[in-house]
Amino acid sequence: MAGLGDPPGGTPEGAPGGGEDEYRSVVFDESFVRAARLQEFSAQERITDHAPAVRRRPPLRRAGFSRQALVLVVLIAVAFGTAIYMGVRHPYQNPSAQRAAEPVRMTVVPLAPQGRVPGADDAGFLYEHSPAAQFRTAAEGVPLPGARRTAHFSEDQVLNALTTAKNYIVRSALDPDVLGGREVRSVRVLLDPDQLHQFDESFERPTADGRHAPTGWLVRFDPARAELADSGIRVNGSLRAVETDASTLEVTADHTMVYALRAAGDQRAGTSLFTVRRELHFRYDREDLRLHQTQLVASYVQAGPLSCTEDSANHLRPLLAGQTARTGAPAGTDPYTSDSATALCGTLAASAQPKV
Repeated sequence: MAGLGDPPGGTPEGAPGGGEDEYRSVVFDESFVRAARLQEFSAQERITDHAPAVRRRPPLRRAGFSRQALVLVVLIAVAFGTAIYMGVRHPYQNPSAQRAAEPVRMTVVPLAPQGRVPGADDAGFLYEHSPAAQFRTAAEGVPLPGARRTAHFSEDQVLNALTTAKNYIVRSALDPDVLGGREVRSVRVLLDPDQLHQFDESFERPTADGRHAPTGWLVRFDPARAELADSGIRVNGSLRAVETDASTLEVTADHTMVYALRAAGDQRAGTSLFTVRRELHFRYDREDLRLHQTQLVASYVQAGPLSCTEDSANHLRPLLAGQTARTGAPAGTDPYTSDSATALCGTLAASAQPKV
């Protein structure tokens, strides 16, 4: 009787090893066949194409390895691209955290005239006979200096800081709507967000505490007292940018502005000149430069002719043509010079007034 696994008719005669198949150890499974480098053509293929009996097959691809290699290449490309982007985007980026903006320190010094305020019917005549005769008009008087790169800031970044400082000066001291007390937003949008609370408090609750005087932020006249008689405001001054550390640029602005004013609502009133000298210190971190905004660090203002008895924190209340100050300080201060007044009120030097 045939054993388990033997053919039904038994082991064929003549088979070696008691019928044991000598090729039993060779297994031609499907993977073995597919991996073969040679493949026999079919009879039809040999008749049709007169091809040789066999053809060489291309080696099988390992799908798993190719997929892993593709993923690895993509990850490397993404990482490399990100590194290049960050290097171009912030070529001098300092890993230290950005400093919060400091509260603005501000000083407003009124300058009282020593006698009657000179006046005339024509603003041009007053300008020609004053120290402002050679000043430029409006924004032309705030030219940008040449921008040079620093150790950690590019030339474009320095130019950005100077341009933002100029925009602040033009908007805060030369815009008729700001001067007339009708507009403050155009100045506000240029400030670092950390300073907006102080700015808003200054206009909601103005006070002469060195922190919350609207006239420390911008120039504005009491609309019930005076108005512009000539839009051609005369300006002269300078801008200077320096790097204070690897993450900070500072710009110092020193400008003298001369306004032709007359009594509010009176077109026939005489015209007089009003002088404001402002020294502003701006600071920029990299975020400020990116957003075209600034931190106002300090504001030092001399303005006159004003009365020392008037509050100059909220609005400037100019003394106009023919008016005199009730009281004044003993020494004269000339806003056209680089001397700084140290008192809470000064006297406007006679040399600073038009000769009429």
